[in-house]
Amino acid sequence: MRLARLWLTDFRSYASADIAFAPGLTALLGQNGEGKTNVMEAIGYLATLSSFRGAPNDALVRSGATSAIVRAEGEREGRQLLIEAEIASSGRGRVQVNKQKLARTRDLLGALRVSVFAPDDLELVKGGPAERRRYLDDALVARRPAFDSLRSDLDRILRQRNALLKQSGGRLSPEVEATLMVWDAKLIETGEALADARDELVRELGPALDLAYSQVAGRPVPVTVSYDAPWREQGLAAALEAARRDELRRGVSLVGPHRDDLVLHLDQLPSRTHASQGEQRSLALALRLAAHRVVTDATGSSPILLLDDVFSELDPDRSAALLEHLPPGQTVLSSAAGLPPGASPELVLRVSNATIRPD
Repeated sequence: MRLARLWLTDFRSYASADIAFAPGLTALLGQNGEGKTNVMEAIGYLATLSSFRGAPNDALVRSGATSAIVRAEGEREGRQLLIEAEIASSGRGRVQVNKQKLARTRDLLGALRVSVFAPDDLELVKGGPAERRRYLDDALVARRPAFDSLRSDLDRILRQRNALLKQSGGRLSPEVEATLMVWDAKLIETGEALADARDELVRELGPALDLAYSQVAGRPVPVTVSYDAPWREQGLAAALEAARRDELRRGVSLVGPHRDDLVLHLDQLPSRTHASQGEQRSLALALRLAAHRVVTDATGSSPILLLDDVFSELDPDRSAALLEHLPPGQTVLSSAAGLPPGASPELVLRVSNATIRPD
């Protein structure tokens, strides 16, 4: 999978831009606030129709404009690929793949795959379980787009079930019990399927994560990863039954895959509490690289690797180690501090005030 060219119109700070990329490593260099991350965000948007920065669609449209256009040409499995997206500041936008309008966002998934590392990824290690669950589910969808439906179904079931629990007023009337049994059955089927998929993914991630961290750190360090779902020991049906009273009292679903976690240990110690800041940064990057490798192995095609401001998060030795061990395929990286010694990108682009020119 390769991105050849990207066009932007009224996207973020760009009134217009026409950007060509190298087949291997392209470096976007410029000071902070000049528009480097906006380019990364536009590429990521074409893969998922969402911002990896968590921004709403109206924030992606340049101030004063009513819509933005992001258009890309590339190649996938030897065939030409054209993706065009219109982002409306209000209402729904439109997206086309090879001039064919897509009826659903889900139909886009897999057309373009990206792996993104951004400075906020430190939350994968330091933050709460929600970011780690999202990391797992994003990797599942990248590996097999059909999992997006499973994730969406779980979100819908939990919304409906939580609404019922809140409306119950803490009392299990016959009507509430009958309806709750319906949503329990749906939650059990969908939740156990998603947890099984996550657990399988974590087993695949283990060796890739251990290797990726050792490469970034420049020395072998044992990394272990496990999927923490306490309810699985007794099964979701029994866990829901046991939690029934507390759920009614609190008006929220308390057990299931929406409460699970990805547990990380570095050199046999919990990375969230015992790893240094530098180790946590390296582990966050290794998580992204490990998922990148797992998706590549599963699909037979390497996603485009986007490394946003990666060198600000790593010391010089780890920066050099990352460059030495970049996975095969296309990489786009940005840096405000220049490139480490020994870096040899195929293409360097200078970004200044939302203007891009080859170096």
